[in-house]
Amino acid sequence: MRSTIPVKKATPGLAYSQVLKPGWLKELPAVARRRIEYLLIPLALLVFLGLWSLIVYLGSYPPFILPSPFQVYEKLLIVVSDGTLWRHVQITLLEIFWGLALGLSLALSLGYLLAKSRLLERILSPYIVAFQAIPIIALAPLLAIWFGYGSLSKILTCALVVFFPILINTIVGIRAVEQDLVDLMRSLEASRWQTFTMLELPAALPVLFGGLKIGVTLSVIGAVVGEFVGADRGLGFLVNLSGGLFDTPLTFVALFVLGGIAIGLYLAVVALEGFLLSWRR
Repeated sequence: MRSTIPVKKATPGLAYSQVLKPGWLKELPAVARRRIEYLLIPLALLVFLGLWSLIVYLGSYPPFILPSPFQVYEKLLIVVSDGTLWRHVQITLLEIFWGLALGLSLALSLGYLLAKSRLLERILSPYIVAFQAIPIIALAPLLAIWFGYGSLSKILTCALVVFFPILINTIVGIRAVEQDLVDLMRSLEASRWQTFTMLELPAALPVLFGGLKIGVTLSVIGAVVGEFVGADRGLGFLVNLSGGLFDTPLTFVALFVLGGIAIGLYLAVVALEGFLLSWRR
């Protein structure tokens, strides 16, 4: 007599009951889950714009107090068409780029030296911490007086802002390398450069990228603070100018562009991190 064994039919995807139960999103395939998360980004933006428009409509605010999203969009089209926005964006981007390059190179170099020398760290750490405690808005006028009101003072302001977080993460990342691996490299008679490139740098990269993510966002703040103090161009100057003219839609345009620059820099660092640390997967 043939035995009958109930066979459960395979159904593609999730069952209806699975979709309804709590935590169903976690059971979706990774690709589908990522697509849903990407759809939430424009949805959140639409909700934000809707709430913004509703507040302006219910409060009947004039444009110089709180403009509507449509008024900001109109101003954006005007400053893009006449080339005003690009001229100021170009200057700010150059200041951010050179400030990042200067701050990053100094922080990496000094951070490596401090990570390798406890004595040097004890000597310099109090002065570095005290210097970091000084508000950058207080240093920016001095830099403008010493180095002029051109781009150099803004680059130095940006470099000072990004210096400390990258410095600390460099020290932590280099010291996080296991001593057994360092001893192994010494036993293999590896040079200092080989130890750095083959062991210390790859092992410290995850921590270094954490500091770099903070640094790129702070670099935008540094450039704008420098432009606030004294400048005749740049997005910080545009914010100052629009505030003085009570052109609030233009202020919103400049602020949103600054936010877009910060997001773009952050995503660039994330992409570079994914490329250089693909071996960790």
